[in-house]
Amino acid sequence: FMDHKRFRELVGEAIDSLPKEFLKRLNNVAVVVEDAPTGKQLRKLRLPSWTILFGLYEGVPQTKRGSYSGVLPDKITIFKSSIERVARSDEEIRAQVRATVIHEIGHHFGLSDEDL
Repeated sequence: FMDHKRFRELVGEAIDSLPKEFLKRLNNVAVVVEDAPTGKQLRKLRLPSWTILFGLYEGVPQTKRGSYSGVLPDKITIFKSSIERVARSDEEIRAQVRATVIHEIGHHFGLSDEDL
């Protein structure tokens, strides 16, 4: 298993690898690393406790923002233990982290799972 600091670095690398036009448009969103989703997060999504969830976007997508000020940042959470459960090497972890970060940022921009 990868240490937490190195995993966070991979998340940062994934964000930094995005095209500049996307990076410029990230607005009021925090990206954090947690070990696993909470029971509350899984219940909110109506997912069973054994679900492997790589990432989660919580917030108001940019396409649905009207008068949007004075609100807490949107939150993208990347789940370390979930990714480690399926990735077999550091390279696979890196690839899954990047895919998950891109997927969740897609939700921030208003894309659905089907769009992604």
